[in-house]
Amino acid sequence: MQTKIDELTFALLEKNDKLSAAKARAWIELLWSDFESSYAKAGYDYKGAAVTEMVIRKWIDGYGAQLHEFANTNEKYKHLLETDDFSN
Repeated sequence: MQTKIDELTFALLEKNDKLSAAKARAWIELLWSDFESSYAKAGYDYKGAAVTEMVIRKWIDGYGAQLHEFANTNEKYKHLLETDDFSN
């Protein structure tokens, strides 16, 4: 899964030059976990990492260039994206 996270991080960085590598990775990890938990809460059967990756790639294509703007308006994510360190 780390390889997929790395690939998605690179894809996001290509779309958004306002994000550092650490913030892009944090976004990918947040999107990944949020999608999987929301999908489960909705009662859907787990379809695997490939489906999660596909959805996140669509989000990157559609919203990647503006993703950095979202953190400023959403307190849930703001504190998680204030670092430039991969250790989070």
